[in-house]
Amino acid sequence: MSNDALLQVNHLKKHFHMGKGQILKAVDGVSFEIKRGETFGIVGESGCGKSTAGRAIIGLYDKTDGQVLYDGKDVHKMTEKERSAFHRKMQMIFQDPYASLNPRSTVQEIISEPMEVQGLYPDKKERQARVHQLLEDVGLNKDHANRYPHEFSGGQRQRIGIARALSLDPDFIIADEPISALDVSVQAQVVNLLKGLQKKKGLTYLFIAHDLSMVKHISDRIGVMYLGNLVELTTSQELYSNPLHPYTQALLSAIPIPDPDIEDQRERIILKGELPSPMNPPSGCVFRTRCQHAMDACAQIKPEWQEINENHFVACHLYNKEITGGNDRTMAAASKENVI
Repeated sequence: MSNDALLQVNHLKKHFHMGKGQILKAVDGVSFEIKRGETFGIVGESGCGKSTAGRAIIGLYDKTDGQVLYDGKDVHKMTEKERSAFHRKMQMIFQDPYASLNPRSTVQEIISEPMEVQGLYPDKKERQARVHQLLEDVGLNKDHANRYPHEFSGGQRQRIGIARALSLDPDFIIADEPISALDVSVQAQVVNLLKGLQKKKGLTYLFIAHDLSMVKHISDRIGVMYLGNLVELTTSQELYSNPLHPYTQALLSAIPIPDPDIEDQRERIILKGELPSPMNPPSGCVFRTRCQHAMDACAQIKPEWQEINENHFVACHLYNKEITGGNDRTMAAASKENVI
């Protein structure tokens, strides 16, 4: 584990038993680490397992296998006392600001509840002042404290959710698609708020989303996930300028470019076929059934995690010279004009 790594995930698996011997492999062996103060983004289609990974990391789901280390301690082997302290350090912002707030509680009660559970700010006036400060931090005001969730817009509700996540003064926040349920005009405001809070409070983020353009805006490094597996991981800038995995290239090709001349000239990469079921994933490479470059080896051998360039990792046989017969088939060079 790196000295500056706050979180390390090693071969994490989360499988769900669906009955009749069927197993849904939501997360099937992902590994990465997140450094202190950085934002690590996870992107992928709906159903790829990114939200499940986030919930397994924070302990909302028990892991099936693997290891999650937070500041050197195994999250899934903590005592009750250690887990209570851990939950003060790691908090979560949920996707749906409509469902994640109790409609029968005031904003004051919603934000102060974690403090009461943890025994913080026992004095009622001090706790109220803390709530007022948190509301100001997220762009609201103290007059909002006595209102109920239904009195707010979606963007305001998500700000309340962010204030609740900040109530215990955490070091690490998992943002599980925090902008996907919001209007486009509000999404950038919430992302900019998160960036500002990170700078002000020294926060570390795991940012889960399917909007690649927004993930680029906030993330330092990005992991691309497909059917429970990480297929590519590198810095935000490197991923967008030099995508290696065919799945990453297809995702990037779907992002519209505001320049009509460039947009008209580039070719969209269309993935064929339906997303396979995580209860019956393809053998070998899980992406092979939708990949235009699939080879015989892709059906037989699971791709190894390789560092192709410095800090640029990919799991794809196209970059394994033993599979390709020593032929350098760097996909990014051939397809770059289609995805940039």
